[in-house]
Amino acid sequence: MDEKIRQALATDEVIDITTMGRKSGHPQRIEIWFKQVDGRTYITGTPGPRDWYANLLENPRFIFHLKQSVQADLPACARFVLNPAERLAIFSDPVMAWYHEQVDSIDELVTGSPLIEVIFTE
Repeated sequence: MDEKIRQALATDEVIDITTMGRKSGHPQRIEIWFKQVDGRTYITGTPGPRDWYANLLENPRFIFHLKQSVQADLPACARFVLNPAERLAIFSDPVMAWYHEQVDSIDELVTGSPLIEVIFTE
């Protein structure tokens, strides 16, 4: 992976992702945040259903669009983080502090938030 892309993954926060619409079959592009925990890239949200997550459940391949410090369209695949202990470890990381402020307890994040690890495929 290019050094500029590695740096962007370490410092940027806002990206777009393009998923395939589970109902429409058409590409769906949205802006979203990502976080790095222990060198791994994650996308999450506050508790509740999300169209982007439902789309990925249907088809886990997507495009991760860097757009802050560098422009790049990175093919990726979602790894769904379902293990409660792994989810707790990720949500407990200090980089997830903003999400902690949105809920009453970390248990709400662990049990109700979408969480994927981004696996870059090229």
